[in-house]
Amino acid sequence: MALEEEEPGDAGGPDAAPGPSDSEARAFGAAFRSFLEWVHSGVAGAGVGNEVTHLISGWLGVDGASRSVVSRELPPFEHVNLQTAVNAWSHAAGRTVAVHGIVLPSHWGPPMSLQQLISGEALPPLRLAAPALVDLPNGPSSTLACLKMGLLLVEDDAGRYVLLISGPSDHHQGLAVEIAGLPIEAAQAALGELDRLRSQLNVYRGHVLDVGLSNMGGVGLTFADLPATSRQAIVLPEAVLTRVERHTFGIAEHREQLLKAGQHLKRGLLLYGPPGTGKTHTTRYVVSRMAGYTRLLLTGRSLHVVGSVTELARELAPAVVVLEDVDLVAEDRSFGPGSSPVLFDLLDAMDGADADADLLFLLTTNRADLLEPALAARPGRVDVAVEIGLPDLEARRRLLALYSQGVPVRWSEDDVEDALQRTAGVTASFLKELVRRAVLESLHDASPLTSVTGDQLRRAVADLLDTSQQVTRNVLGVGGGTDGEPDEPGSAEGMGIARPSVAGPAGHVGGWVAYSPMRGRPGR
Repeated sequence: MALEEEEPGDAGGPDAAPGPSDSEARAFGAAFRSFLEWVHSGVAGAGVGNEVTHLISGWLGVDGASRSVVSRELPPFEHVNLQTAVNAWSHAAGRTVAVHGIVLPSHWGPPMSLQQLISGEALPPLRLAAPALVDLPNGPSSTLACLKMGLLLVEDDAGRYVLLISGPSDHHQGLAVEIAGLPIEAAQAALGELDRLRSQLNVYRGHVLDVGLSNMGGVGLTFADLPATSRQAIVLPEAVLTRVERHTFGIAEHREQLLKAGQHLKRGLLLYGPPGTGKTHTTRYVVSRMAGYTRLLLTGRSLHVVGSVTELARELAPAVVVLEDVDLVAEDRSFGPGSSPVLFDLLDAMDGADADADLLFLLTTNRADLLEPALAARPGRVDVAVEIGLPDLEARRRLLALYSQGVPVRWSEDDVEDALQRTAGVTASFLKELVRRAVLESLHDASPLTSVTGDQLRRAVADLLDTSQQVTRNVLGVGGGTDGEPDEPGSAEGMGIARPSVAGPAGHVGGWVAYSPMRGRPGR
């Protein structure tokens, strides 16, 4: 049948969109040709499948390729530990390891399993290449190149086999190591050897670690570099500081003798008191003194993963788990359906640790009254509760001297006494800000800074105690009177400061004897 001949201009009409230019057509052709070369590259044209599958099949042989794949999932923060273990494992005597990278198409989303690579079915076009690496911290100031996806061809006394390491990616936040080519028991033994090396060479052991949340809501760890805090920088009554020291590194110093006497090492210490009195500063002092311990710092939303962190602390013991401002999330629900309040998760995690595990749980709170019912209902988790109260006259004197170190002061003892009397009932944070305000007053009078006089100190006190500065005093942890003059020197109530109160007899805080061990269950 004859085809009708088109009239010129009929193909699309006068309003049709213009076709591609010559350069655009050439670019499309080159891209399509490159795609076809990718699809048919390597051995694909010879009918033996993907080149990665071909490599694995040739290495394992028929028998090895027919064996089960054994895999192990790990939390993402273990990526650097897995690489550390693999590096040591690969250099074992009698073992040879060849590492290959795998190039996936950019659009490929789901993780690639070793089972898929062995079968070669439903695979996108793959290529072998140099392994892709990600640089991860393995210490406060060092990093380690870790495999993002690595295929390891291994030969040792067990025979020939293959490992696949799949690290977190944009499409998948998991971490897995898989083994193929060995009998199941032998594969489990190889994974067990890697686990032992991960534990033995764990890069987190003995360091200070900030605990955060990963992209998927799990544990994220960051090496922290806390400045050393000396005992002289902790302005507390001697009896209070001694109590804190005895229950933290005091137990650590007598670890062996306590165990021989049948006494447990696991302990819980609660620091409570108004905001701004130095709970965090005291915690930093304890953490800096406990060198050799793995110290895990949790605050805010990271408290939701306290269960996982406690498990990690047991693995890295001796360890300290610091939980700051527990009251802020005590009643929050932890992640997952039907989950319990975070405080209950914390208490369960503390109870799950072995009595002879050298673990210190250090909690801070501004609201002891919120925690007291739960702690009293589950005794034995917190052994000692210590109040970090408002500084008295002598403490304020020491704090003023501490915060003015390095400041060219030119104020008299009378100037200092006047400032101390007018600041009865304030917090340590208030006094720190007072020194800064005095320096600013001096700079306002004359710059550069030459000295800070008594008059400038008095002006700073007056500014902070001014009625218009009520909100400032609140955020510094000081509630407020209106005239800036305390009704009674040294009295928090004289400044209108609301101190946390819990019903209980004099000398007690709720059910806790002040500065004394909490009553616990036998053996706890």
